[in-house]
Amino acid sequence: MTDLHAWAQHVASWRREVHALYAAVRAEPDPGNAHVRWVEGRTALFDSHPASARQSGQRLRHASYDPAYRFVLPLEPAEPDEWQPTTGSDGEVPFTRAGRVEIPALGELDVWWLGSYGNGIFVPLRDATAGRTTYGAGRYLLDTVKGADLGREGEAWVVDLNFAYNPSCAYDPDWACPLAPAGNRLAAEVPVGELTPTTA
Repeated sequence: MTDLHAWAQHVASWRREVHALYAAVRAEPDPGNAHVRWVEGRTALFDSHPASARQSGQRLRHASYDPAYRFVLPLEPAEPDEWQPTTGSDGEVPFTRAGRVEIPALGELDVWWLGSYGNGIFVPLRDATAGRTTYGAGRYLLDTVKGADLGREGEAWVVDLNFAYNPSCAYDPDWACPLAPAGNRLAAEVPVGELTPTTA
């Protein structure tokens, strides 16, 4: 088998596992139990899957679930904008601002539409914990093309900051990830979700 042949199968397997994990999360009626399942599933993938960005000795860390950071929010309109971050071998990746969510007491986050093959909603996040207890460049909250989708209640989106997770570049510098632009940076602290990893 060529390296590409094996890697393509590993990545396809990772995507299936992530989609299945989030489907299980959405099916769990209790958000706290859903979070436990998510942490266990994400940790198992990170620790053992061949497509994981994990480096030797790294271990995931997650804050305890706090229901105060779970919201169900409408997608509010926002002025059109374009964002084209460069991500490794993909070159420039085109995003268009599809709207905004207003998070009570925390601020606003832009919601981006991935305009290339696959399409999807993408919400990165950087908050005041960045560089201290969380990854300095920020985390991801929703990335529907990759399966990271907490679902909707009616026409409103589930925005649960307890499920914020680190991009692959937080673990392996060989990865290049789109990081939170200005409209996805909160002055407030978001102390929940995935934290910076431990390294043995």
